[in-house]
Amino acid sequence: MELQTHAIERAVLAGLAADCFKPEEQATDKTIEELEALLETAGGVCVAKVLQSRHAPDPHSFIGQGKAEEIRGLVQNNDAQLVVFDNALSPSQIRALEEITGATVLDRSALILDIFAQRAQTAEGRLQVELAQYQYLLPRLSGMGKSMSRLGGGIGTRGPGESKLETDRRHIRARIDRLQEELAQVRKLRAVERRRRVKNEIPVVAIVGYTNAGKSTLMNYLTQADIPANNRLFDTLDTTTRQWEVTDRLTILLSDTVGFIAKLPHHLVEAFKATLEELSYADLLLHVIDASDPDREAEIAVVDKLIGDLARPETPVLRVYNKADLADPDDLPHGENSVVISAKTGAGIEDLRAAIEKQLSKQQHHTVFLLPYSKGGQIDRLHVAAEVLRVDYTADGIEIEVNCDDAVYGSLQSYEVK
Repeated sequence: MELQTHAIERAVLAGLAADCFKPEEQATDKTIEELEALLETAGGVCVAKVLQSRHAPDPHSFIGQGKAEEIRGLVQNNDAQLVVFDNALSPSQIRALEEITGATVLDRSALILDIFAQRAQTAEGRLQVELAQYQYLLPRLSGMGKSMSRLGGGIGTRGPGESKLETDRRHIRARIDRLQEELAQVRKLRAVERRRRVKNEIPVVAIVGYTNAGKSTLMNYLTQADIPANNRLFDTLDTTTRQWEVTDRLTILLSDTVGFIAKLPHHLVEAFKATLEELSYADLLLHVIDASDPDREAEIAVVDKLIGDLARPETPVLRVYNKADLADPDDLPHGENSVVISAKTGAGIEDLRAAIEKQLSKQQHHTVFLLPYSKGGQIDRLHVAAEVLRVDYTADGIEIEVNCDDAVYGSLQSYEVK
């Protein structure tokens, strides 16, 4: 077995705040700090940071000739090999910056793709990452300088497709088509699994949230799923689904999903549609939030936007404020659709159980059936598939008050007491 090791790569981080940028496009101290965490996750180390302010980006070098030369000095003085930008760069800007700085230049999307390439474990995850890599590379082939010459040589060059990154556009387009076909098959298999779940009448609850909010830790605590849960970004890429008995009356399927992040590349979301479409079929979303993060409101906004893009509009969302053990008690929110917990210590889990049961019960029918005695066998079914509140044996039949889902209600609707 041949083992390849890469030395820790030293990088200068750079970002641009421009008057003409939308808020989500701006580089700030917070987003640069997040970029540093991404770099560390990818296996690099930050040696210097540069945040430039301009009215508009420079068409040639993005940050301007003078600032680019300043970065070159930082690269030389700190023995850096990389310059990573918090903003999206065009191919020509990447090439110009590499010529000026003498280092490999990546943007935020390329860095995130590299992390996904390292983290993908399943065949499906690798397919999705490879598709995203090709979709990112295809429009950039003509502009890639040093990055194309160091394939397999470090951050920004890893992944399932690293041995196939030819400059032949037709080959890459053909590979993209093939990957999309394979992922279409994955989606068909997921559709079969979903139909089976509907037939078994088991509600599906999906865990969503900003990366490193504690989703996997919560999943492990509730279901003993044994998902790796480390304090680093994008530690989980592959969806895990486990059955969880919320109460003695309610059992659900709980799904953990990939974490979201600001400026998540669009083509990455597209590639992971096969995984993320679970959100559109969920009966309830648990939005896990790091309650101890001072910038949690900005992270909530990022996740809410992606939920709006991916989930059904009517899907209820329960906000789960995690890491309460690290947060200021006076800063913890309270509300009808909010729960405060600590997945690490188990605090608040009983409140979470009650909130999930309450949310799912809202989607159920509270009704009374009057069953003839010849249908007495339905009583056992209702005790299993619904919440039975009252049973009375009358002269006219068996009167039973229940909370039940659409499937049970539809099968017995003709016996409903109006």
